[in-house]
Amino acid sequence: MWRASKPKRNIPHQIPFILVKQSEIRFHVELDQESIPDKIFWRATDAPFEGQAEAKAIMISVWDVKEQNTLRLDLWTKDMLIDDMKIFCLESLLGLTTTMAQATQDEFIVAQMKNACDNIRNYLEAQTEEKA
Repeated sequence: MWRASKPKRNIPHQIPFILVKQSEIRFHVELDQESIPDKIFWRATDAPFEGQAEAKAIMISVWDVKEQNTLRLDLWTKDMLIDDMKIFCLESLLGLTTTMAQATQDEFIVAQMKNACDNIRNYLEAQTEEKA
């Protein structure tokens, strides 16, 4: 048996409610008389702690769309240990490798980056064994 459909109700057009989450990261760098970083502190609105935390190094890269190049800011304190800097750079390269894999899926570049990280890790482990 055929029935006529119910008449459509006039439903006011609804504007979707969009929540925009904002997060802020701040760095505070104390310089000595020669403008060399003495202390680095950071805080973030999404950090799992209150206040600020001390850091010995930061690396910031920003892609400039207009200039089509990368702006870099690399800072480390004068008391950053060389061995810690090597680990920091290796872990940064590992992070870039993960970013490259997720962003581009370029298997060749990712494999080359992983290979470089493995070589650096092996070198650092050998250095550590020599010191022991």
